[in-house]
Amino acid sequence: MNINFYFEDIEEFQLDLPKITSWINSTITEEGQEPGELSFILCSDDYLLEINKQYLNHDYYTDIITFDYVEDGIVSGDIFISVDRVKENADEYQVSFANELNRIIIHGVLHLLGYKDKEADEKQLMTSKEDYYLSVY
Repeated sequence: MNINFYFEDIEEFQLDLPKITSWINSTITEEGQEPGELSFILCSDDYLLEINKQYLNHDYYTDIITFDYVEDGIVSGDIFISVDRVKENADEYQVSFANELNRIIIHGVLHLLGYKDKEADEKQLMTSKEDYYLSVY
């Protein structure tokens, strides 16, 4: 198990890494899988837009892009998060920046665990899982 956080094209800020990494690990094990190598890249809108264009051929802003490297139940991946989107979402939903960042972090982890959010029923399950894991943070 190895979880790393990186900052790209934004100013670095303080994270409670022991608490966040423990929470991510317990989420993965509670879902019956094993934590592997995870990288969280916290970045700007423009940085993530370039990733979106280059790898997904999408020309729009998004809050998260998850690259899934899960193999044999070992959860690994790269999770890119736009801090600009997180700030906007926090304002829109009237929650703290920390709460919204945690929601987006666990959203990416849930994708790696196999949860989808394209269909309405998938999105409902994803949101209920996010709510649950935020409650145990």
